[in-house]
Amino acid sequence: MNFYPIFWKEMLIIRKKPWRFLASSMVMPALYLVTFGWGLGRGMNVGGGSYLEFVLPGILALSAMNNSFTPTSSSLNISKLYTKTLEEVLVSPVSPWDITLGRTLTGLARGLFSAFMLMLVGLISGVHLHLSVSFFAVLALTAFCFGAAGVAAAMLAHTHEDMANFNSFFIIPMSFLAGTFFSPDKLPEPFHSAILVYPLTHANLLLRALASGGSPSAGSVFVLAAYAVMFYYLAGKLVRRTG
Repeated sequence: MNFYPIFWKEMLIIRKKPWRFLASSMVMPALYLVTFGWGLGRGMNVGGGSYLEFVLPGILALSAMNNSFTPTSSSLNISKLYTKTLEEVLVSPVSPWDITLGRTLTGLARGLFSAFMLMLVGLISGVHLHLSVSFFAVLALTAFCFGAAGVAAAMLAHTHEDMANFNSFFIIPMSFLAGTFFSPDKLPEPFHSAILVYPLTHANLLLRALASGGSPSAGSVFVLAAYAVMFYYLAGKLVRRTG
């Protein structure tokens, strides 16, 4: 339980400014929902259902990714390079793996909270989603995966410009190319196979299948879980190397 103080410290920061956290978590996903779901997608049908029902699971995955990765990586990058508070944690009797887990769980909590708020907006708007334990488990796995990726990115980055590059070359392309707003099956080869490299693609496929009452792909579960383990292991190794 040595990871708990790391996690709780970050939660206390959020607790002090809940409305700022809520606004920053909701603004981009809400814009995507309004633009693609209620704007461009109104009246469109996909697979026998409305486009809004098709796109909302993808936007939930996107929200979980952005709000797990970006705040986690930015906060850790600042504490590492400028405030130097990470050094104080590294010399404390807390293992690098506990530090990694605490920060990753912070990302998970942020990602899940923003996704739940967006889900509530969608449900109030009349979007029908088949919610199940598996659906929430995949959402949590997605948030954990990108929370760990945020820790790894922050430990690799040497400047704020490096963090901007991670967003430019990793997060932003994945946001638009990983099948959030369209079905990957619509893409011709080799693009269809190429986007299957993205972890977000598999999160989208899993959440979309579960939201429609279907069965998740075992292959996508394996790929998403493998990315989560890989990112967490890499983050832990990088934190230990920094210490």
